[in-house]
Amino acid sequence: MAASPISATSSRYSTSVSSFADFAFKMGQSNPLLIKFKIPCLRHSRRNHLSIIKNVASDQKLKNPVTEEGVTAAEDVFMPDSASIASSIKYHAEFTPSFSPDHVGLPKTFFATADSVRDMLIINWNATYEYYEKMNVKQAYYLSMEYLQGRALLNAIGNLQLSGAYAEALMKLGYDLEAVAEQEPDAALGNGGLGRLASCFLDSLATLNYPAWGYGLRYKYGLFKQLITKDGQEEVAEDWLELGSPWEIARNDISYPVKFYGKVVSGPDGRKEWVGGEDIKVVAYDVPIPGYKTKTTINLRLWSTKVGSKEFDLRAFNAGEHDKAYETLTNAEKICYILYPGDESLEGKTLRLKQQYTLCSASLQDIIATFERRSGHPVNWEIFPEKVALQMNDTHPTLCIPELIRILVDVKGLSWNEAWKITQRTVAYTNHTVLPEALEKWSLDLIQELLPRHVEIIKMIDEELIDSIISKYGAEDPDLLQQKLKQMRIVDNVELPTSATELLLEAQESSVVDPVDKTEIPNEDEPIEEENQSEALAAEEEEEVTFEPDLELPKVVRMANLCVVGGHAVNGVAEIHSEIVKNDVFRDFCELWPEKFQNKTNGVTPRRWICFCNPALSKVITKWTGSEEWVLETERLAALRKFADNSELQSEWREAKQSNKKAVAAFIREKTGHLVSPDAMFDVQVKRIHEYKRQLLNILGIVYRYKKMKEMTPEERKAKFVPRVCIFGGKAFATYVQAKRIVKFITDVGVTINHDQDIGDLLKVVFVPDYNVSVAEVLIPGSELSQHISTAGMEASGTSNMKFAMNGCVLIGTLDGANVEIRQQVGEENFFLFGARAHEIADLRKERAEGKFVPDPRFEEVKAYVRTGVFGPYDYEELMGSLEGNEGYGRGDYFLVGKDFPSYLECQEKVDEAYRDQKQRWTKMSIMNTAGSFKFSSDRTIHQYARDIWRIEPARLP
Repeated sequence: MAASPISATSSRYSTSVSSFADFAFKMGQSNPLLIKFKIPCLRHSRRNHLSIIKNVASDQKLKNPVTEEGVTAAEDVFMPDSASIASSIKYHAEFTPSFSPDHVGLPKTFFATADSVRDMLIINWNATYEYYEKMNVKQAYYLSMEYLQGRALLNAIGNLQLSGAYAEALMKLGYDLEAVAEQEPDAALGNGGLGRLASCFLDSLATLNYPAWGYGLRYKYGLFKQLITKDGQEEVAEDWLELGSPWEIARNDISYPVKFYGKVVSGPDGRKEWVGGEDIKVVAYDVPIPGYKTKTTINLRLWSTKVGSKEFDLRAFNAGEHDKAYETLTNAEKICYILYPGDESLEGKTLRLKQQYTLCSASLQDIIATFERRSGHPVNWEIFPEKVALQMNDTHPTLCIPELIRILVDVKGLSWNEAWKITQRTVAYTNHTVLPEALEKWSLDLIQELLPRHVEIIKMIDEELIDSIISKYGAEDPDLLQQKLKQMRIVDNVELPTSATELLLEAQESSVVDPVDKTEIPNEDEPIEEENQSEALAAEEEEEVTFEPDLELPKVVRMANLCVVGGHAVNGVAEIHSEIVKNDVFRDFCELWPEKFQNKTNGVTPRRWICFCNPALSKVITKWTGSEEWVLETERLAALRKFADNSELQSEWREAKQSNKKAVAAFIREKTGHLVSPDAMFDVQVKRIHEYKRQLLNILGIVYRYKKMKEMTPEERKAKFVPRVCIFGGKAFATYVQAKRIVKFITDVGVTINHDQDIGDLLKVVFVPDYNVSVAEVLIPGSELSQHISTAGMEASGTSNMKFAMNGCVLIGTLDGANVEIRQQVGEENFFLFGARAHEIADLRKERAEGKFVPDPRFEEVKAYVRTGVFGPYDYEELMGSLEGNEGYGRGDYFLVGKDFPSYLECQEKVDEAYRDQKQRWTKMSIMNTAGSFKFSSDRTIHQYARDIWRIEPARLP
């Protein structure tokens, strides 16, 4: 490998500058910004690039791309050739180095390559936001605790349409593009579908030219890096920032204060002020998000926490009290150490709440600063919702509701009514779960201690809600009113506010009317028996409804309820999920405000999730649909349906799939050491490990399959079973004991089966460690069967099911989440369906609790087989015991594994049958899955959010 072309030595200084000047001249012929950018760059570090562009643009006479006449250079897109790119990479290797001059290799080449890409992104980035500033557009702001970005290099050059040019440039320098790209670690900013969805949304927002920003936290150590050992899953800290990230730019000039603890005082004018307590500082780190075939480049702003140097206790340090010296610094910095720190302890809960408030407070201060800057003076706060749309991705950013009110009332001087109306018109909420434990409830006492002003505001919002409930339902039926208040209040198990009590009394008094039916008036002359009178009085006492709190129960703030009350829109993320949200989770709210509720089925970006990660299949699709337009207009994928029986297409399709399977086999060998045959069916379940996602059902099905194989002769096995490689991946939360048991069980089963010479390649079980976006980009294109087998009604949507279908993978699953819509789109005959339906689940659990469930003999057989110790000495009694009994914690098979087990086995037999018929059936099913996946582009989802919730318009640079 010829590494010398990018090595930085003094003897080549003049040559490099000369080459770079040629590059700048070539690019400057079409885009003067690149000359403005490049030459001063020789004297500055990477973090100053953006300010350099602006400074040079103002100092020189060259025309600014954004002028009073509009953007003049935006459409004059220059596509650099490979020679220019090679010169740029060489330049960055010498003048923006992250490594010593004598260090030459793939890591240094990656950073130099990424820096050269970022040059172009920054110019588009600046042009985009200068245009937004000039036009004062309404902008959407997406707040999410997670962004699962994946690697950025290949995605960026793909969106810039420069993949070929960069591959050629690196080849000239002696490097392979794929090898260079693999040096980039995945950004450890997310965990699962929530973060991946957020990242897909950013890609679509940029591609569709919608004005938007993302806001999140810059986690130093991510969730964790997963290791798989003989003991199961082990967790170590992520190291994605150890060498720095070439994509982020520290904005040391963009910083805001964030406060915790303290107290609330009232000023002479009655205005509340939050004083004292613990003060930290947040600093912005910006990451450019480029759109596909557009100059629009939006921003992901990540917040990092710190305190000023004056908070370092030098006196304590010199006295040897080192822990005390940097205690304040550590308390600030640890807020952004870990995504989802364990919350078993009070300290863990406090840290999580600090994270959530930090995201909300910093982002809102930034959003308001932007609004004020664009508005000029005086600021008209009434139009704030006409310029700002704020989307809360799940309940984690809920505190932005009281925080926005706090800023508007306490800092900007608005009245309560003004601030409340503005907040309700600005904020919207996406619900991502029906699991009770995921609908966050925070201790009122904890929030009171940490955020005292916000508790006051939350109680005022709760009071607004109570007024609405009483206004809607009156007090004629105390039972109904008590039920509504119990279900809907934001602060649960807290006494009613005085104003609400007064309203209740007024409503009850107004409900008393004079009787008019004389037949119901007792005759005064007729005696009333004392016994009957006493019984009547006793009945009245028994029926008396109390609105007093239960002293045995904790006082909590229900964040999901606050989201519904404080915003103007609530959406689910799949049709079945949105119906559950309306009819079950928030039924009472939907009855009160039906106009708030809507559905926005999730989607994934077709750029990353098929075009870039599956070039072999993309080439086939482009040929048969007639152009590459399907990447932007996924509706064109439906054209594949008319060719699904075409033998030529089927042959090309199988060839592309087989090529991808070979890549998966090589990847598995590299990561796990297992040798698997690419001629076997690749059966994949990759997602967060959770009981409701039912990886346990999958592995028990594999155990049953293995047991049946062992009972057969080699000839019988070969005739009965299709060869399979069963691939698992996903992380179990560090404190989720049962999920970690499932990981251990899968790996133990794999050890036994993979070393069984009688079974050989007929069955393999592989757990791929540290599943992330980059792993998914390898596995998904080579998958043939994908398992989405959650208990019906428990998965909000899922997005991996969409990625697999888009890549021609056939799904086996329940009618849950987006599976319902995928099955509709790809055709019922092209989806393997099993299991109980969502509307049956409650009755099935009731039947189980009453002891009426009769398990299938095969289910009992497989549990007994596990208990024989065939998979090693580990005690799986707790795991198997969770599937037994009728009810109770950790018992009663809450997720209905036993109920669905026989249906699952029978469905898997149909899978084997279909897979044997590759030409007439399986390949056609694969094609039909891709053809029917067009609906599940995040472009479609974002268009719907923009139209129905945010009410923003595309702002394409002219």
